[in-house]
Amino acid sequence: MIWRISLTGTGGQGIILAGIILAEAAILEGKQAIQTQSYGPEARGGASKAEVIISDDAIDYPKIVTADILLAMSQEACTKYAGILKKGGKMIVDATNVDTIPQIDADIVAVGITKAARDHLKKDMFANIVALGALVSSTGIVSRKAVTEAVLDRVPKGTEEVNTKALQLGFSLGEKK
Repeated sequence: MIWRISLTGTGGQGIILAGIILAEAAILEGKQAIQTQSYGPEARGGASKAEVIISDDAIDYPKIVTADILLAMSQEACTKYAGILKKGGKMIVDATNVDTIPQIDADIVAVGITKAARDHLKKDMFANIVALGALVSSTGIVSRKAVTEAVLDRVPKGTEEVNTKALQLGFSLGEKK
């Protein structure tokens, strides 16, 4: 089994960190994983994309041509990257920032990720971890245990409790879809 996941948004949303955490969670489960990233020259507000490939076997090519799963955290990212999603794939959209979803043959999960972070955790900056929880619970791509361990390994010391809450919030959002 091989999964190709593209996490997209804008700089400052924590997309790259989410990709690193997802790849680490897969490795913790004994799977093969590779993570690549690209972003615009702007520190915040420019395009940001992390690609993660997870496989039970060796990974031959580190880039994604067609994604099985697409996370779109901004309207620009949704519009720009919807075309890489395979027919019948899954798109997880942050309904807080995405108003228009292109017409594609996919399972669409539209949830207010940033709004949930803002309302429940009082800061937008946890939206990436909320999104990761929604992605994991709506796809089962890695276990909740593995992603929780990876989050706790990667987030800044002193933020473990709030990031665990963000992940749990994401799990609940993904379950509803």
